[in-house]
Amino acid sequence: MAVTGPYVLQPDPHDPRLSTSVSGIDQNGNTVETRVVTEKPLTLYLNAQEVVTMMTIGDHPDLLAVGYLKNQNMLADDDVITEIDYDDDLEVVVVRTERETDFEEKLKKKVRTSGCAQGTVFGDVMEGFESISLSSDARLKTSWLHGLTKVINTTPSLYLEAGAIHGCVLCQEDRPLVYMEDVGRHNAVDKIAGWMVLNNIPATDKIFYTTGRLTSEMVIKTVMMGIPILVSRSGFTAWGVELARQAGLTLIGRARGKRFVALAGQERIDFDLDPAQMEDEPERNRRKGSVTSL
Repeated sequence: MAVTGPYVLQPDPHDPRLSTSVSGIDQNGNTVETRVVTEKPLTLYLNAQEVVTMMTIGDHPDLLAVGYLKNQNMLADDDVITEIDYDDDLEVVVVRTERETDFEEKLKKKVRTSGCAQGTVFGDVMEGFESISLSSDARLKTSWLHGLTKVINTTPSLYLEAGAIHGCVLCQEDRPLVYMEDVGRHNAVDKIAGWMVLNNIPATDKIFYTTGRLTSEMVIKTVMMGIPILVSRSGFTAWGVELARQAGLTLIGRARGKRFVALAGQERIDFDLDPAQMEDEPERNRRKGSVTSL
């Protein structure tokens, strides 16, 4: 993937593997061509054990696999990954580790989440969640937030090309680093988690941005990754807010232009911009945001 602008990795909306052209008709009965995102299964194995089959657009299967395992507590911090094999024809990715693994009992305790494309978490994930301590030194300046939302919302993406997709961005201060998209926001999160694991990227000074709702799943995954600040242009769920407060996560929603609402971790926010001197988001982008939150 070519790197342009401030990103280390970003969406490639012109990748022919990720979307296709489909014919149909519009409200006037006229024939139209429109782009639609691809969706295909990816079966994940950890060593010899089948873990899950995910529906995904198909890019970065290695990052998705490692991030999923990390966020499900199936990879420990000291685990050594020896190999990642991906077979496009079989639609299978295998992550191999030095340590032998056996999660037969764990795999029986699945909980379906509110995430699109049937997200799942496992019953003992909350045990790890409750033991994590997020950095109290992390800061979020309102000038960073304003700059990030402006850059992210104008980045070429599959959403702008075809819609029906969620995006997540890993940021540091006012710089977006990695932008991932997928049909389920949990997949986009896991791709970023996998990138962080494979590149030994620290989490304590990072900001996580998502186009989707701030649900319990989004809060849990962000905390499990050790990231202290979670931002969305969409809204909240009550359990998401409760878990964020429990974990000490800074939770900011409805971040559009100069507007935002913080419902947890407000002490990390530095108000270094006067809202009266800031531009608001154009009306067309506010309407677009209501679509991305589905």
